[in-house]
Amino acid sequence: MGQQQMTAKLLIVEDEQALSELLRYNFEAEGFRVTHCESGEEAEIIVAEETPDIIVLDWMLPSVSGIELCRRMRSRPETRNIPIIMLTARGEESDRIRGLNTGADDYVVKPFSVPELMARVKAILRRSAPDRVAEVLNVADIELDRSAHKVTRGPREVHLGPTEFRLLEYLMESPGRVLSRSQLLDGVWGRDAFVDERTVDVHIGRLRKALIRGKERDPIRTVRGAGYVFGERAPK
Repeated sequence: MGQQQMTAKLLIVEDEQALSELLRYNFEAEGFRVTHCESGEEAEIIVAEETPDIIVLDWMLPSVSGIELCRRMRSRPETRNIPIIMLTARGEESDRIRGLNTGADDYVVKPFSVPELMARVKAILRRSAPDRVAEVLNVADIELDRSAHKVTRGPREVHLGPTEFRLLEYLMESPGRVLSRSQLLDGVWGRDAFVDERTVDVHIGRLRKALIRGKERDPIRTVRGAGYVFGERAPK
């Protein structure tokens, strides 16, 4: 399946180090962008900085419990719709119902198999964030095939380097939305990368050069002081 299939941002909130490392390894192998923390307080800070596409949340956490964190997130408009899967050693039906009533989307009882959790995460993402899991992205006359690592514009194949491919993929996941240079840096290069915002402009320039031939419309619009917008739905 490889790295191109899955670009969802996954937050794992789990204080058991061996389990969190196992999950990180397996989800990153599927192409997820994984962030991990060990407490509810830390999770709230991470979610405020960059909204994940889905959260895998342990019930039993130090200080703020998973169920309390889930309740807090469901009470705020900006985090209300983030899918949450709860992990717990509690198998009793009453606890399971309590977790779902608090707003969790799904529930996995420890010990569980990683493939089972992976399948549940992907099933929820197919409903909540289909562009993160789709094999093929289409915006106007541009098509990006993740598994084949191929881009076409109309009948023409567009040849891109790996960074331009990833940049286009990230832009096509959010057509019509203004993406700042710092968002693009985090999404394409990763927040630990030592590159500055001018790097984004250079790669946007290369991407435009590859995408546009003759009188073709530029699919990327620069928004002064804000960033870039991709696709037809860009506001005038």
